[in-house]
Amino acid sequence: MPRFDPATSARLDALVQRAIGLIPADGRAILAIAGSPGAGKTTIARELTERVNRARGTTDAAYLPLDGFHLANSTLDRLGIHDRKGAIDTFDGWGFLALIERVRTDLDHVVYAPSFDRSVDEGIAGEIAIPAATRLVIVEGNYLLVDQAPWSALRAHFTESWFCETSDAERLRRLVDRHERHGRTPEAARDWATHVDGANALVINASSSRADLVISGETAQIL
Repeated sequence: MPRFDPATSARLDALVQRAIGLIPADGRAILAIAGSPGAGKTTIARELTERVNRARGTTDAAYLPLDGFHLANSTLDRLGIHDRKGAIDTFDGWGFLALIERVRTDLDHVVYAPSFDRSVDEGIAGEIAIPAATRLVIVEGNYLLVDQAPWSALRAHFTESWFCETSDAERLRRLVDRHERHGRTPEAARDWATHVDGANALVINASSSRADLVISGETAQIL
């Protein structure tokens, strides 16, 4: 499988050109970027979206994260799984699949999608708008390539899929920092990053072979 390191601007420009090359003469393409927590996929997806639009002088590309499909905290409490938020069963996978199906086929209307606000740790309905004229949607998230229902059905809707990989040590450093910035003590942040995020990474990393391209997120700064 090809591997690519977007550490330098020139290398990222090559990824931009690859993404632009996915845009069809008619219709809409979906580029999926998967990866484990802390891998840098969010940073790369956002930067890629901005650079595609800058290169084309348009707003052809739109950014769409999976995180808006976290189940609500009240739902996680009711299900008794709040203590492992971020695991695959703490997302609305079927709802996300339905959105991706609509993103791929509904070219006549604005498609609205939820975002995720880390300051309140909840999704925000309808904050992301994908205009009808959008030609490329760059989707990013943990479980986009996992080979189990409903996630396994996503791949048929992706024009191309990339997997963002970063060393475990760097991911752990980023995750501990992120959890601390969002209110956890250093001890709690390291525990969550090691045991909750770490367990999820095992599932996610096992899906990397389903990607068309593996890219490095080693130098990406986590958001």
